[in-house]
Amino acid sequence: MRIALSQLTTGPDPEKNLLLVEEWTRRAADAGARVVVFPEASMACFGTPLAPLAEPLDGPWADGVRRIARATGTVVVAGMFTPATGGRVANTLLATGPGVEASYDKIHLYDAFGFRESDTVAAGSATTVIDVDGVRLGLATCYDIRFPELFRAHADAGAAATLLAASWGAGPGKPEQWELLARARALDATVWLAAVDQADPGAGAGSAPTGIGHSLVAGPDGTVRHALGAEPELLVADLDIDEVAAVRRRTSVLANRRPEMWR
Repeated sequence: MRIALSQLTTGPDPEKNLLLVEEWTRRAADAGARVVVFPEASMACFGTPLAPLAEPLDGPWADGVRRIARATGTVVVAGMFTPATGGRVANTLLATGPGVEASYDKIHLYDAFGFRESDTVAAGSATTVIDVDGVRLGLATCYDIRFPELFRAHADAGAAATLLAASWGAGPGKPEQWELLARARALDATVWLAAVDQADPGAGAGSAPTGIGHSLVAGPDGTVRHALGAEPELLVADLDIDEVAAVRRRTSVLANRRPEMWR
């Protein structure tokens, strides 16, 4: 399966960001990608007041993404914000395209490194997998990468890969943690892990996480197969789905688990 990771930098204007989604999706489609993954906060960058711009999944921004997916014949996964209770929003991944219509609300909120996502964002409560051309893919967002249980849940649901969208906060050691965690989650669950971050904008928005780039694809054996630098760039990668079964035969971490020991 050929996928594309769109490592771009979004700003505070959803309409302008939708034009970026269209431009980068067309580039990915021209390169033969079947699935195009955009970062967390593709609708509007963090550091922007979220509640006033949040839209439902049948709103104009999501419909714009659907139009782009239909026009290019691709499945598009993009981060947006949808309304939630109590004046907060949900940090949502929309997945849409031929044969696919799903969403995932980020489960693990980024209350770490001096930032409190939970002040403005409500946590999701359910995992999401999608099927593209007979291949099952899990969805995850940014801080989720620190929680291996989610990726194992994707594997248990039959996923061969997890698509992770991020707006990774900068700071000492954060690039190293990003790569380490991506490789570890791929190996924990023996899945392909395709992790796309916002490009490094060069100037942060206060204490809000923006991005550091370094999007990557890790194989089910935990090795990095493709990686980008900090600048905006499109990464196109072919995932060998048969390799997942081969790695699971050699590295039986899923089969050898004893979850009853930890209940």
